[in-house]
Amino acid sequence: MLVHNSHDAYYREPSGPAPAGSQVTFRFTCDEANAVTLQVWNSCQMDYPMSHHGTGEWQTTVTMPQEPGLVWYAFLVYLKNGQTAHYGAPEDGLGGEGKVYRQGLHSWQITLYDPSYGTPEWMHGATIYQIFPDRFRKAPTESVDTRTDRLMHEDWREDFFEEPREGVYVGGSVDFYGGTINGIREKLGYIRDMGATVLYLNPLFEAQSNHRYDTADYFNIDPLLGTNEEFALLCEEAHRLGIRVMLDGVFSHTGADSIYFNKFSHYDSVGAVSGPESPYYRWYTFEHFPDKYRCWWGVDALPECRKQEPSYQKFILHGENSVVQHWLRAGADAWRLDVADELTMDFLRKLRRSAKAAKKDAVVLGEVWEDASAKEAYDELRCYCCGDTLDSVMNYPLRAAILSFCTRKSNAWDLVRLIEHQAEVYPTVFRYSLMNLLGSHDRARVLNMLADKEGAGMSKKKLRYLRLTHDEYSLASRRLRTALDILYALPGCPTLYYGDEAGLTGGPDPYNRRPFPWGEEDHAIQSYVQGKMTHYRDSAVLKYGFCQVEAVDEDTIRIRRYLDGEQDALGHKNTSTAQEIITVRRED
Repeated sequence: MLVHNSHDAYYREPSGPAPAGSQVTFRFTCDEANAVTLQVWNSCQMDYPMSHHGTGEWQTTVTMPQEPGLVWYAFLVYLKNGQTAHYGAPEDGLGGEGKVYRQGLHSWQITLYDPSYGTPEWMHGATIYQIFPDRFRKAPTESVDTRTDRLMHEDWREDFFEEPREGVYVGGSVDFYGGTINGIREKLGYIRDMGATVLYLNPLFEAQSNHRYDTADYFNIDPLLGTNEEFALLCEEAHRLGIRVMLDGVFSHTGADSIYFNKFSHYDSVGAVSGPESPYYRWYTFEHFPDKYRCWWGVDALPECRKQEPSYQKFILHGENSVVQHWLRAGADAWRLDVADELTMDFLRKLRRSAKAAKKDAVVLGEVWEDASAKEAYDELRCYCCGDTLDSVMNYPLRAAILSFCTRKSNAWDLVRLIEHQAEVYPTVFRYSLMNLLGSHDRARVLNMLADKEGAGMSKKKLRYLRLTHDEYSLASRRLRTALDILYALPGCPTLYYGDEAGLTGGPDPYNRRPFPWGEEDHAIQSYVQGKMTHYRDSAVLKYGFCQVEAVDEDTIRIRRYLDGEQDALGHKNTSTAQEIITVRRED
């Protein structure tokens, strides 16, 4: 018998990430070996003979490298029959109990983080409410929009226009409903009562489209949404209610229709399309001036920025007048970084330092869709949780695992493996700051996902008419309760996408961004979400407690959250011995 299980603290201590320069003890069980060698890879391979402690237990303690990063390991076993065996990690990359490899080898990962790594206390176990600003609530604003190329719906309840209207720019989304910052401010009480402690806002800055990921002016709120002064007032009143404000930072690209590029001459600026005399010319890469330039994913409305260009870094990152610091000083508390993978690691390090310089407890959170501890991006293996780039990330892998379990595409053991893997590779301060989500502006509505009616592959014209039947909605609602039970039992920051609590449905963009149905909410779902969210907000054991998970059977997961009477999971003194045991069974 050969056994090493990285999810079991007996076999690796500490079982999860380790501070750089610290010691890690490895154990291996084998009653068939004459000798066992631990093989460790960092910049080179190092072999460590393991000592035999009787009854088949082999052990060694290794001092980890001083530099934060990733270390991998496996075992070479010299068997009593004279043969050797290579013992490594499971192929799925999620750690746990290993296996013998006859050819090839998969290794276990250890995340080494900066010993001084910390994330802001207010983010640990925060509860987040996400808003797509144009679609949340209308209210009068002092601002005036002078653009003539945007189309406004008069009726908040009408659906999107079926076809673009004549004269309306169609490079982005054309439907506007007129949601405003003042509309959000009017509903801060509702957001607080739902249980939120953080308000995450999709882009607010001036842009041509309704999604505003095509930034036109980083220093001004879009006039359709309101004024800079109204934003400051929103932050002030949110803080009074105990709610922090997180902005969406789009720094990979700008809009072609912007002060900086000015492709359509809408702005009184010398944009990059004017040539080298423009102060913004070096921000972009022209492959054939002026009509061919590097774009985000080939979308010509979104010219890509050169993140290492000094003038661009100065504008976005450096000093009190930089974009990052300006908005933190104006009242924001955090940045969520759009497509963080498309920002260089150097850019991310500088951004984090800049944010902390403006506001010591500012949070920098990234949009990363995969495992953030070992992400391949642009031919580079990146670890975002070493303590030098991000405070945390959006937890899309957990979302996928929960939805897969609830829709019977996977079982409880699969879900537990993902949860245990994240505990193994994410430092505690990072893990307890994860944006744990079910719905988002980038995916079909969660009720559609849970009804197995996402609409993938359908044309936008057909998606407009995609609706759930009564039975499909009923099934999705039951499954949503299961998903919420799991989400609000795990460490991190459970996140609610506006309207999911009201029963909004819809396929992919833009149908996942319909206006909030004020006065027509599904009160049963709303009440259930509110109960979960407020309980989590008010529970020290759920926000800060240790976590154990197990699969009872293929349909049932049990999550135990507890405090041990000495300290919480984040290392703070705690005399409580409280615990909650949440058993969730899928039954449909």
